[in-house]
Amino acid sequence: MIKRSRAVAALAGLGLVATTLVAAAGPASGGLPPRWVGTWGTALTAPSLANTGSSLNGFADQSIRQLVRISLGGQQVRLRFTNAYGTGPLSIGRASVGLPVAAGSPTLQPGSIRPVTFGGSASTVVYKGAEVISDPVDLPVAALQELAVTLYLPVATGAASWHWTARQTSYVYAGDRAGELDGSGQTAAYNHFYYLAGIEAFTPTGLGTVVVLGDSISDGSGATLGANTRWPDYLAGRVTGTWPALGDPGVLNVSLAGNQVTRDGQTLNSPALGDSALARLDDDVFSQPGVRTVFVELGINDVHLSGYPADRIIGGLRQLAVQAKDRGLRTVVATLGPFEGYSSWTPEKEAVRQSVNAYLRGDNEFDALVDFDQVLRDPAAPTRVLPAYDSGDHIHPNDTGAQALAAAVPLWLL
Repeated sequence: MIKRSRAVAALAGLGLVATTLVAAAGPASGGLPPRWVGTWGTALTAPSLANTGSSLNGFADQSIRQLVRISLGGQQVRLRFTNAYGTGPLSIGRASVGLPVAAGSPTLQPGSIRPVTFGGSASTVVYKGAEVISDPVDLPVAALQELAVTLYLPVATGAASWHWTARQTSYVYAGDRAGELDGSGQTAAYNHFYYLAGIEAFTPTGLGTVVVLGDSISDGSGATLGANTRWPDYLAGRVTGTWPALGDPGVLNVSLAGNQVTRDGQTLNSPALGDSALARLDDDVFSQPGVRTVFVELGINDVHLSGYPADRIIGGLRQLAVQAKDRGLRTVVATLGPFEGYSSWTPEKEAVRQSVNAYLRGDNEFDALVDFDQVLRDPAAPTRVLPAYDSGDHIHPNDTGAQALAAAVPLWLL
């Protein structure tokens, strides 16, 4: 394991060449029995007062069909549902998982629907603040396959636990549609996830998971809707081609747009931004099945939203590293990218960003660094995003920029 961040940043600049050479000498996991490994995950938050149509009012006698793309494949899957931010018990009347006829389609392939059960029952109750894990589902899945998870919610749910920037369309229907192939007739379509917190795959090749703990850069603001072009999606695509050298890790993206290291979204009257990263370590990182590495991409919102000084942000990042390593996890951190031209940029905030990046590039508590600032910045104007990578708002990368970020991660770090 390389501990000097500058050395790791230099290797990141070598891209796939360095990755391939080291990965080829890595451990294989052949001969090990199958195990449950996280293959998809998201972070859920409290409802928003501004979103009365779904997150605050919830659902009643309605079905939600959610489309997600997993990372690694397996022989079976099981699903995790949460009522972490509900105001009372959540009744799941029926649930299913199936395969879309095409990417992004709510219509499913004939014969692909599988019922999801809980202790052998088609229904379950998820109590306030709790979560449930389904029984294993006999549905072999391939790496990078898209799944459709349908939940029928027979009684009024009240406020929903949700992810507000899914970059993926979820479809809402009247009544029970969990057993229906046809995805037409929806009454609403939202760019959110609801209640679904994770999917696990039963696999003989997956040795663990990589959890990306980030903000909107990782959550996909600026990415094409429904195209799975967030940078962790591209990273998952790279990882799936490395078996057996890397042990086929799953990639779980628990990033939240607007998330900060040291401040809760609630204090900004925006609970959908989530609890601070420090507050959500236990639920969103440490509890993930088979987690081995946490990739931290955070801090820019502490700078531009809250205007915090560098020492506060550095102290928070240091705690993320210390607490993750105390759990035996490998820690990788990204520098803070450029944002001049964004509405909140000031020279004073730029100085804070540079100070935080100086800390990250030096000797610190993290095991490794990937220099996202170096990847994204315009060499002719280093405080700005390279125009070819700019989604248009001067802070978030577009699909090409996201692909460049993923390509800069040496896979052997994972």
